[in-house]
Amino acid sequence: MLRNRWDMWRYAALLPLRDGEEPVSLGEGATPLLESRELAQQLGVGRLWIKDEGLNPTGSFKARGMSAAVTRAKALGVPGLVVPTAGNAGAALTAYGAAARLPVRVYAPETTPRGILATIRALGAELCTVPGHIGDAGAKAKAFAAESGYFDVSTLREPYRIEGKKTMGLELAEQMEWRLPSVIVYPTGGGTGLIGMWKGFAELREMGWLDPKAPLPRMVTAQAEGCAPIVRAFAEHADRARPWENPTTHASGLRVPGPLGDRLILRALYESSGVAVAVSEAAIRAGTARIDRTTGIDAAPEGGCALAVVEALAASGQVGPQDEVVVFNTGSGVAYRE
Repeated sequence: MLRNRWDMWRYAALLPLRDGEEPVSLGEGATPLLESRELAQQLGVGRLWIKDEGLNPTGSFKARGMSAAVTRAKALGVPGLVVPTAGNAGAALTAYGAAARLPVRVYAPETTPRGILATIRALGAELCTVPGHIGDAGAKAKAFAAESGYFDVSTLREPYRIEGKKTMGLELAEQMEWRLPSVIVYPTGGGTGLIGMWKGFAELREMGWLDPKAPLPRMVTAQAEGCAPIVRAFAEHADRARPWENPTTHASGLRVPGPLGDRLILRALYESSGVAVAVSEAAIRAGTARIDRTTGIDAAPEGGCALAVVEALAASGQVGPQDEVVVFNTGSGVAYRE
């Protein structure tokens, strides 16, 4: 199953890679899983770890999906790549496009953090900023793909980004010696990370790498109160989410009003006996600062949102001393600073 390498392509046997093919890789994956006994004690849970995806190339978990997607795009001979982004996906695609020598166009909301936009420009993409949110950027990207022949790597519009994202789950299982925590809290915008991990856990169980009798983790979606389509759909016991009206949050990766993978996200929550929780902007800021100052991890607001959701779950008795909790910090906080 495993290659003799220390990046996400360690799991090449479970990824879309032909025999003898070299992936387009910048060393993505192999991110640390850091335990914080202090946070666990403060929040009242048994154990708590933070999976720090901010140490990926271009500073976020998006590197995993783009490595897989660009590897396949290069093999298929596409003329170029286009993506709408709330920030991190555009930076990641630009980096992997440069590594593959493929032209990239990125559509991003004007409100995208300036540090991320600067990264996209520095790495050589054609950057187009648009008024509105990522849904508006998505419409522009789709139209450009149709007229140019560029390949649209929007979330879940191609099958490969999710394959890269599932390596977060494969890696977590290996880091925990082929067992899993009782709860995983994941900040959810487009949701491919959560969907991918749930897929990866099923594959590991089928292959016998996980104990088939052991329960899989409860998956928890963390969202901002100003953009919480999955939380609303979960509360309504729906199988899909209605687009959120006027999405607002300073955590740009969570500002996704109509996630294309809504059905798959909700299915994972229902199948795992999980939950979806939204927290305020103040709680997100407090959670981010708490990670920073307690652990030394430079957390993005999305990671702060996930920690704030753990605090809310503990306060309501939905997690407690019996639980082992993994919080995902999906990006680096440096991208949000002026």
